[in-house]
Amino acid sequence: MQEDIDIVSNTKLLELVHLQTNTSFELPLQDVIRIGKPNDLIIPEVNVSSLPDTDIVSRQHAEIHRSKDSYYIVDNGSVNGTYLNDELLEPLRRYLLKLGDTISLGKGNKVAFILQHKLQAPSSSYLPASRTVFQPEAKKLVQQQNQTTQVDKTSKFIGLALMVASVIVFAANTQVGLFVRIPGVLLCISGAVFLLQRRFNRNFGWVLIALGIGIIIFTGNLLASVNLLAIVCAAALFVVGYLLMRTGKVFGYGIDALLKGKFFKK
Repeated sequence: MQEDIDIVSNTKLLELVHLQTNTSFELPLQDVIRIGKPNDLIIPEVNVSSLPDTDIVSRQHAEIHRSKDSYYIVDNGSVNGTYLNDELLEPLRRYLLKLGDTISLGKGNKVAFILQHKLQAPSSSYLPASRTVFQPEAKKLVQQQNQTTQVDKTSKFIGLALMVASVIVFAANTQVGLFVRIPGVLLCISGAVFLLQRRFNRNFGWVLIALGIGIIIFTGNLLASVNLLAIVCAAALFVVGYLLMRTGKVFGYGIDALLKGKFFKK
């Protein structure tokens, strides 16, 4: 059973342990503990900027409030939300914390922490002082997180095949014209010459090439015909393939469920 924080003695420090990297953040004994990423004015006590996948974390994402011996989590109206044990928190509302609770910054448990006692390392020389010893709940959650983030080879292969198929569908239904305005070509050639000559400013060469490409696109006949339905189908194939490559799932369904038709039955 989980132990309420309000029965914990002040002499025992708490810490947040990042499940993806096993990084621990000691919670200082103060009334408000900020969680997020630093800006020019504020450096949060729990600075997650060095952790992976923190692009979904707001700069002032959440706070932990300490009242006597009780601890509360508060979402500061973050863009991607704060989750306590997979439940989305209502912004600016305090929720009581317990030992073993999981706090996720954003969806998908990409930036997830577990709350636990800070266990002091023994004084013997063979154990580093910075080592974090996990409670059984933390170990179990780490194992579950590692299992969910792995993508099997079949999903990766099918995802790659769908992405290639999207390119083929788009290319097969797009006619390329042959008429290109001469000024655009001349500008591109002039830009390349400027880039090859060290005595000239290279930025000027890039500007000429950009102007040349712009003239070719807007005055030429590069795309003589484009099938709108083909673009939609190619985009859908590409998105599905990308999701399978990265997560192994499409809208929460794995490749096995998709092949068996469970996605369409629901």
